[in-house]
Amino acid sequence: MTLAFEVSDRLYEAAQEWADRRLEDIDEALETKVEQALLEIEHLVSQSHDVTFEVDGREIRYEPTEELAALLRRQAEENGVDESAVLKMHVDLYANAFLDEVTDEQKPPGTPSE
Repeated sequence: MTLAFEVSDRLYEAAQEWADRRLEDIDEALETKVEQALLEIEHLVSQSHDVTFEVDGREIRYEPTEELAALLRRQAEENGVDESAVLKMHVDLYANAFLDEVTDEQKPPGTPSE
């Protein structure tokens, strides 16, 4: 089952901030943020360490593992939405999880900069 969803403004803004901080292209940054979120979700649910997905503009297409698909199906049925909407919500939760929130000045002495 391949699921597709449109990237939320929140996730896109997080990717834009990620791109600005690292002088990356927004498309690369968006792909990085989506990959990080999908890896976290899959690891929590299925212990998987690999994800394959497609990014087309702001649309994401992903085929979840059987374990994640079952969880998404169950949550979708419980809430009266489809699996793609549930996956989008989970991915959106990670939108800002990987942004640097501590400046170099706030880090302990000897901590390397990125």
